[in-house]
Amino acid sequence: MPAQPVRRAFGFVGGFLALFFVLAFVMAFLRAGKGSTGFLPGTSVVAVVPLEGEIERSDDFVETLADLQEDQRYAAVVVRIDSPGGAVAPSQEMYEAVRRLREKKPVIASLGSVAASGGYYVASAADTIVASPGTLTGSIGVIMSLTNVRGLMDKLGVEATIVTAGKWKDTGSPFRAVTPEERAMLQKMADQVHTQFIDAVAAGRKLDPAKAREIANGRVYTGEEGKQIGLVDELGGLEDAVRIAGTRGGIEGRPTIERVSTRRGPWWWRALFSERSASQFRPGSVLAMLDSLARLGGEGTAESETPQLLWRLPFATEGFRW
Repeated sequence: MPAQPVRRAFGFVGGFLALFFVLAFVMAFLRAGKGSTGFLPGTSVVAVVPLEGEIERSDDFVETLADLQEDQRYAAVVVRIDSPGGAVAPSQEMYEAVRRLREKKPVIASLGSVAASGGYYVASAADTIVASPGTLTGSIGVIMSLTNVRGLMDKLGVEATIVTAGKWKDTGSPFRAVTPEERAMLQKMADQVHTQFIDAVAAGRKLDPAKAREIANGRVYTGEEGKQIGLVDELGGLEDAVRIAGTRGGIEGRPTIERVSTRRGPWWWRALFSERSASQFRPGSVLAMLDSLARLGGEGTAESETPQLLWRLPFATEGFRW
């Protein structure tokens, strides 16, 4: 094969890679935002951060909100919540992230179809909560589900042998019934976590603790009912939440909306392919096209789980749920 075509091919690939990284550096510079807005809109921007689906982990969300604390391009932040809740600890970490951000700039929680349990827990840390009249919210309670398959195993003639060290180690085993002593222990834990939930909502919503406890019975409320009992401040949709955020952030007129992805990755990948970058370029532009391709690729890729050694309840693996 002649050397000239090979050199041309390598030159083409090298040029493409160089262009890619130049674009990445430019985007990273424009989005650095530590006191300088570059060519991007200044503090007339409201960031919209999504919180969707069951809450299982918090690191990406927490890191995204930490970035927004010091990013002076954003006058205010709207957290758009569409979640039925999930694990307790990640919900608490998200709550604290919203509370820390709230100390730096206005934070408005916009509740979508469902923002209940852990989803509402996170929302309660915001300055203002906006919900549609038909939003399902509230559900301030705690649940842990245990399954006992002993009867089924007896019918099938299957026997399980469990070896433990420690009195409580097999609490919640599906191979036997929970003892009264174990039930009392688990109930005590559930009550403790429930109290944490109530205290956080009372603090975030500035509610009387007795009133907060009265409505924290696990019941789901509509957005309209939530407003009547103090769980919601305003009835409206995302556009209303953005308007309120803009006013609180001192923006005159209609604010610019920038959707901020909570997906994390290497700085150069986030610089080119995050939802932030697409909103800064007109539809059909090269970077917007690259962003769309990246999102298509990301959505079509299944996440793999790395095996881990865990300290956890051996059978009640999901723990308490909000």
